[in-house]
Amino acid sequence: MLLVGVMAAVLWGIGAALGTPRRLRWGMIAGLWAAVVLTHLVLPEGHPLRMVTGESPALWLMIGGSAVIVLIYRAGLRHMRARSVRAETAVDTHKPLFSETELGRYARHIVLREIGGPGQKALKQARVLVIGAGGLGSPALLYLAAAGVGTIGIIDDDMVDNSNLQRQVIHRDADIGLPKVQSAMAAMQAQNPHAVVRPYQRRLTPEIASDLFADYDLILDGTDNFETRYLANATAAKQGKPLISGALSQWEGQLSVFDPAHGTPCYQCIFPEAPAPGLAPSCSEAGVLGPLPGVVGAMMATEAVKLITGAGQSLRGEMLIYDALYGESRKIGLSRRADCPICGGKGESDDQHVAG
Repeated sequence: MLLVGVMAAVLWGIGAALGTPRRLRWGMIAGLWAAVVLTHLVLPEGHPLRMVTGESPALWLMIGGSAVIVLIYRAGLRHMRARSVRAETAVDTHKPLFSETELGRYARHIVLREIGGPGQKALKQARVLVIGAGGLGSPALLYLAAAGVGTIGIIDDDMVDNSNLQRQVIHRDADIGLPKVQSAMAAMQAQNPHAVVRPYQRRLTPEIASDLFADYDLILDGTDNFETRYLANATAAKQGKPLISGALSQWEGQLSVFDPAHGTPCYQCIFPEAPAPGLAPSCSEAGVLGPLPGVVGAMMATEAVKLITGAGQSLRGEMLIYDALYGESRKIGLSRRADCPICGGKGESDDQHVAG
């Protein structure tokens, strides 16, 4: 018995050293088994070969039968698994992209000539990252979820504070003290359970920006500091992804789509460097009208829907400025800068408006 085990191990080792396929090595082991069984059936009792290989063929027949049962069982499992995979594939192939509930939900989009069924399909397959779940992020996130964007990422390291609730409409009084990404995700899923929401409770940093942006098709920047704005712009431009950027200050908001991959300027073309401290005070320092982020954030979501579906004309190469105090809006043309360290564009900006 021990001799046969040693011979089997030697055969397996030689086969492995020579790179013989596993199936062929098992075949050699099977041949050795057959030779041992044949030896027991042909040679008389008491023969030396029978004595060193177990005396009786019964044990070897039991081993062979067990091996056959195991092989039959494994083959059956493989067959059942293959049938299951084919069945799932067939189901997935014929499964409609939208449920009846979703078709009813997005009916007003589908009847729009500029969006229609193909546009709504593009929205469901889109992946959008929103930086900031504050004033601008709140309406943008809600409208992206409501519009049927399939996957929405939110990155923000802040907690919901009582002072946020005057304008950050995605959060509720009961959410005070919660991470903004968790509060926002709950509101979005309550509004549209068909949307996949990915929360990232951390600050956007150079260490994570590239890997994070790589998972998304489109970036919305709703932050309130220049450090994050420049980082988001550099990362999006490097990966050739559009960046929808909004900004607020007191009664005024501004919005643009920065997309150097399509020949338009990037954020740093228009704002080569951050303003000196005090020249662009934050909302907490200068104040901001409560509904203003809703106006600009909703326009950011509108630009996202247009970019995803190909509807209309986006704000690439243009900046929209909205003055809520006087009810006025205007657009200015933007050009790339030849000395821009991010996109290396040509020409000078037609106009500049410092973000707040």
